[in-house]
Formats: sequence, structure tokens, C-alpha cells
Amino acid sequence: MQRLSVKSNQREEFLDVTASARHAVKEMGSGSGLLTLYVPHTTAAITVNEGADPDVAADIIAALAKIAPRDGRWRHSEGNSDAHLKASIIGPSVTVIVQDGEIVLGTWQKIFFCEFDGPRTRALIAAFLRP
Repeated sequence: MQRLSVKSNQREEFLDVTASARHAVKEMGSGSGLLTLYVPHTTAAITVNEGADPDVAADIIAALAKIAPRDGRWRHSEGNSDAHLKASIIGPSVTVIVQDGEIVLGTWQKIFFCEFDGPRTRALIAAFLRP
């Protein structure tokens, strides 16, 4: 396993961590298997989606704002209730296939760390499982 560091610059943003994930695989050894990336935070998440057009990430953030507005009438009183909900919708982990030491992604796919309560420095845990 490896613990990676991710630094966000805005309250809400999608950060491309594909290169970091590829580097983690190389550090943990080559071969084939599964790479799981896990976010140990309750107001951040991780997803795989299109990385060629930044409007895709912006659209996802905008859609989540409609589902969970920051100024919603939330019971949780720390001011980040929307971030908790958004993180739960996206999810805390992704698993991708690794073949011959390379992460297998579609042509336009990237791996994104999803920040919903930044800016912060966060952890991302990578585990490479081989058969």
C-alpha cells in the first residue's frame, strides 16, 4: 500500500490523480492485478470519468450543487453538510485493472480526486492487489 498526498486549491474541484496512480503502481511493482484507490475522508471522494474536456467535471460539480446545495437546510451544523452528501454520492473508492504494470483506462478516462470541502491537503490510499 501507498499513501499519496493530494492538495486542493478550491472548495470544490476535481483533481486528476491518474499520473499519481500510475506512479504508485510502478512503485508497488509491476505485473497485473487490481489497483484500489481509497479516500479516507468524509467530505472528499474519487471517481473515473472523462478527462479530455474540463467541462465534464464542472458539469458534475454543478449537478451535485443542485442535489446538495451548500446553503441547504441541513441538520449538521459545521457548514459542510453538502460536502458530506456529495462525497457519499460519488463514493470513497475506485478499483481499476492493471495489466502488465499499466492502468487500463478508456481513451478519455482519467481518475479524479473529488474535493468538496477544500482547500486542503488530503490523503489517497493506493493498494495494488495481484492474483
